[in-house]
Amino acid sequence: MPNRLAHETSPYLLQHADNPVDWWPWSAEAFAQARERGVPVLLSVGYSSCHWCHVMAHESFEDAETAAFLNAHFVNVKVDREERPDIDAVYMEAVQAATGQGGWPMTVFLTPDAEPFYFGTYFPPEPRHGMPSFQQVADGVRRAWTDRREEVAEVAGKIVRDLAERQLAFGADELPGEDELAQALLGLTRDYDASRGGFGGAPKFPPSMVVEFLLRHYARTGSEGALQMASDTCEQMARGGIYDQLGGGFARYSVDREWTVPHFEKMLYDNALLCRVYAHLWRATGSDLARRVALETADFMVRELRTNEGGFSSALDADSEDAASGKHVEGAYYVWTPEQLREVLGDADAAIAAAYFGVTEEGTFEEGASVLQLPEGGAGDADAGKLASIRERLLAARSQRPAPGRDDKVVAAWNGLAVAALAEVGAYFERPDLVAAAVGAGDLLVRLHMDDRARLSRTSKDGQVGANAGVLEDYADVAEGFLALASVTGEGVWLEFAGFLLDHVLAQFVDAESGSLYDTAADAEQLIRRPQDPTDNAVPSGWTAAAGALLSYAAQTGAEPHRLAAERALGVVKGLAPRAPRFIGHGLAVAEAALDGPREVAVIGPVGGELHRTALLGTAPGAVVAVGAAGDELPLLAGRGLVEGLPAAYVCRRFVCDAPTTDVGELAAKLSG
Repeated sequence: MPNRLAHETSPYLLQHADNPVDWWPWSAEAFAQARERGVPVLLSVGYSSCHWCHVMAHESFEDAETAAFLNAHFVNVKVDREERPDIDAVYMEAVQAATGQGGWPMTVFLTPDAEPFYFGTYFPPEPRHGMPSFQQVADGVRRAWTDRREEVAEVAGKIVRDLAERQLAFGADELPGEDELAQALLGLTRDYDASRGGFGGAPKFPPSMVVEFLLRHYARTGSEGALQMASDTCEQMARGGIYDQLGGGFARYSVDREWTVPHFEKMLYDNALLCRVYAHLWRATGSDLARRVALETADFMVRELRTNEGGFSSALDADSEDAASGKHVEGAYYVWTPEQLREVLGDADAAIAAAYFGVTEEGTFEEGASVLQLPEGGAGDADAGKLASIRERLLAARSQRPAPGRDDKVVAAWNGLAVAALAEVGAYFERPDLVAAAVGAGDLLVRLHMDDRARLSRTSKDGQVGANAGVLEDYADVAEGFLALASVTGEGVWLEFAGFLLDHVLAQFVDAESGSLYDTAADAEQLIRRPQDPTDNAVPSGWTAAAGALLSYAAQTGAEPHRLAAERALGVVKGLAPRAPRFIGHGLAVAEAALDGPREVAVIGPVGGELHRTALLGTAPGAVVAVGAAGDELPLLAGRGLVEGLPAAYVCRRFVCDAPTTDVGELAAKLSG
């Protein structure tokens, strides 16, 4: 019999709707039930494509005996961290403070007042590797609650007080300058893996935001070292197993420092950010590899993640059914043995494919299978036509395998990132279909996720909007997507929509005294702590994303409150850049734009014309572009016209404007960083 999750929109919650555990969604009613019964709350947080979440669900939450114990002694609450990042952030901070580490699944026991008192992540069904079993943990918590209730309440109260007293050091009320950005570059250089690209050791995550900073730093300063780190990292990732050599798109991370074996789930946010970064690398260097990866990643998103409503799904699972064993196995969809190559290609072409993709008899993954890579010089003398044929036949054969599951939840923030990437890549490479896909997703966000007061809902699924309010990253990333659409399409309505969202940021998310930003709106549900995290991790933090969107919007419109809010928000980058540059990459990229101006480009002429395209391809950090006819509605176009009857571009920077130009080469020089 389905539990209370059966009518939720989250694919993750729906995966647990048939568990024997009597799950509740996060709600006031759940905590009221705990108070009425006098029992604690088990909070379990995960997400749809989380491998160990599935493992713990199968081992414990699908077990009738375990479920009966949980139902008897707890109110059990299941949360999708992608739907409720605020809940996840608050309790993850508590888990990390108490244990020194965090992750998913996250398992937290709470009082009926939502105060945490015992924490963990994955617990096995039997004691293992020094970990207690989940049954031992649950029984220990039950006994503590029954026998030592006052002690539990004291612990919970202390944890909540400690969290409330944790103050973020915001740095300064001033912009990060040359010194801080130079120190950030030095710190990144120390962490850089010169042999394999990327930063630090295993596991290795794609550093998309740091690469964006490096490209902008190179454009502004001419630092060859910054460009080298960016381009080498991108090449190593594109040649590695973290990149899908057949279908395009990136996996979540590499389990090794060589980018060989990925954790195979594919997230929308990673692919949106990396698609844009590779396009910007091509813009800076003309690299054919960067161009190919940007386009293949864009095509992957449109082909495999776009929903029927025009938005983009959150993720593809790491696991899929292995045709031989019938079991769900991580990576089964993507890996190949030499024998499988021979079955599809025949002996001669299989030998070429094995050399080209690094498939060995021993294998690079598990049980003799290999993750496809592009080792240097592996192709030998094979011509491009032969390799294209091999890739096409392997992709067709792979498409017959059981596909990984797809999380069809549309997350506003991640769709904003995808809109920005697809709009720019479509414009750079003259692919109107990609621009159309970006417009389609933008339309869905306006039509379904925005209400008549420009408030955002965080998620939707199958055209049904979710109940959860948007958080700061939703407003900031969707505004970023709309600003990119305005620059690419010349349609002023996108700038208008971005303004609505950013006005809401100023009103609901900014602390008026300090200029710091909160992750949740002032009128959002009150948790035990109002989350506030400026660090960039898998995605730009809401804080730095808002700083970037506010800065761009101010450059497009001259809106002083938005410029001031962006500059105050960047104070945190001044504090974090020298100490933790890998975790403030987007903030560093925005700081580069602020230091450069950013430049404002008004093109009086046709959308997609030579001047417009040249303006979009300028590498000056964070430059904004407006295009249209004289008298069009975009603010940067006001009072500007053709020059001697010809299309013209006007470039301004820090309240100073150059003479207009009708020459493409001259415009390119003005925007070359």
